[in-house]
Amino acid sequence: MTGPAEALAEPAVPVRRSWMTLLFLANLGLWLAIYAPIQVLLPQQAELLDATAKEAVFGLVMGVGALAALVANPLIGLSSDRTTSRFGRRHPWTLAGALLGAVGLVVLAFAGSVTTLVVGWCLVQAGLNGMLASLTSAVPDRVPVRQRAKVGGLVGISQMLGTVLGAVVVTLLVTGLTAGYLACALVVVLGALAFVLTTPDARLPKTARPALRVRELWVSPRKHPDFAWAWSAHFMINLGNAFGTLYLLYFLGDVVHHPSPEDGLLVLMLLYGTALTAGAVWIGAHSDRTGRRRPYVLLSAAVMAVAALLLVAWPTWTAALVAAPLLGVGFGGYWAVALALLTQVLPAASDRAKDLGVLNIANSLPQVVAPLLTTGILASLGGYRGLFATSAVATLCAAACITRVRSVP
Repeated sequence: MTGPAEALAEPAVPVRRSWMTLLFLANLGLWLAIYAPIQVLLPQQAELLDATAKEAVFGLVMGVGALAALVANPLIGLSSDRTTSRFGRRHPWTLAGALLGAVGLVVLAFAGSVTTLVVGWCLVQAGLNGMLASLTSAVPDRVPVRQRAKVGGLVGISQMLGTVLGAVVVTLLVTGLTAGYLACALVVVLGALAFVLTTPDARLPKTARPALRVRELWVSPRKHPDFAWAWSAHFMINLGNAFGTLYLLYFLGDVVHHPSPEDGLLVLMLLYGTALTAGAVWIGAHSDRTGRRRPYVLLSAAVMAVAALLLVAWPTWTAALVAAPLLGVGFGGYWAVALALLTQVLPAASDRAKDLGVLNIANSLPQVVAPLLTTGILASLGGYRGLFATSAVATLCAAACITRVRSVP
């Protein structure tokens, strides 16, 4: 039986490339199963169900689904921190989340109404955000601080590569909504199985298990100000990214008048993903080498703001081709460094997954807030110019928040 010291200790032994590869693949499957629906399948389905109110239908589905994610992520994180299964603390939740997400994707594949669409997406968000909580906690569980920006870069690459490959899978490799959703379900389950079956997961003895109290989901900003400022920065950067990316398909069709918005989106995602990979690898390596985090977050946020402002000044296809790789470099660099920084402000080793689940709310909450605000922004702030300007402002607010984190250089 593994002792509590191993389960809760700060890791000191560097992880191997094989472990990083398997974590990467599990995250890749997770993000592909989330972003292929968000970028392509759900907007298409919303338009099929109600062409005149496609934005409202899409916003409703995204908003309610994100509420499910808000609940699932910290609750499953809290539960995994206290799991004493002989299979480990995290792995049972990783696999269960993948399976629940796959069930939701199957529901979406055969959805014929807005109600079914909402139910299916809630299942997807609940399952995959539970999987996200357990996978994210593997970083502070297993990875030494000096290696975390490198691993964080891989996680960031997996997120954006999942976006790109998701678009490729559902536009080029398979055709039709049903086949697209089923392909996503298969990919996420295979990625979870590969990680769960071939990597270690420390077992927490029952004698070391804390009581399960929902009130422990609260992390006091007064007692842990760096955690609060890091959460705020993470929320604002994801809000800015949501404003800038959620409605790209409609932007390409309604503003740019691209002859094939789906093909145009795929081109932008390929540019975005390539640049993101480069940004994550380069900035993550420099951050680990210097031991500094905040300057690289500030640089990344500035680059993302420039990308958004470019589309404010010049909302054309040519500008989108320039903005996509800029946004990719910025967001890739941010994710590489942010995951390292976020794991360094966690209040307690015994609550890693729960606290990371609270931090992951900053990933999901923007998916609630952005759709609610976008309709008003499009109507009152000059259409998509106003939306991209709001994206830039949110990103710069994230930079301001990160300057208030004191315990991480």
